[in-house]
Amino acid sequence: MPKPSPTSYPGYFKKYIDQVPEEDLLAAFSNQHALINDFLSSISEDKSAHAYAAGKWTIKEVLQHMIDTERIFNYRALCFARKETASLPGFEENDYAANSDANSRTWKSLVDEFMAVRHATELMFGSFTTGALANSGTSNNNAVTVGSLGFITLGHFYHHKKVIEERYL
Repeated sequence: MPKPSPTSYPGYFKKYIDQVPEEDLLAAFSNQHALINDFLSSISEDKSAHAYAAGKWTIKEVLQHMIDTERIFNYRALCFARKETASLPGFEENDYAANSDANSRTWKSLVDEFMAVRHATELMFGSFTTGALANSGTSNNNAVTVGSLGFITLGHFYHHKKVIEERYL
């Protein structure tokens, strides 16, 4: 699947999709795998507990946010691929982070969970037909296609990787 048209997702997500260098969704997932592994394994347990300022998330909380968000995007993609017509709710990321207990976990457990979620993400998007990827639905009062959600997921990782590199490391 090629990169989605800007009319197939809310404008807010353009900043994520623009960070994905590949034009093909499945190639992008495949190419990002090694990058994710190398990046996350470069962060130590001690460093993962770091927040760059008072009131900001720790790296552990950022990764938990990435896990939660990927699961939510996957749920949306599955619903829309199966032609769900109900509007799906949004979510408040700060509330999710505050209730995640990410800082009580080990960095390794969070990395392992993210890698498992990402593996499931790749399998799910790989199972969708071209028609399913073109399906759209409504979440948080905005229309979005299944394929767009795949690119948004990829770009969400790039976005937070950049934030971690620039503000935490």
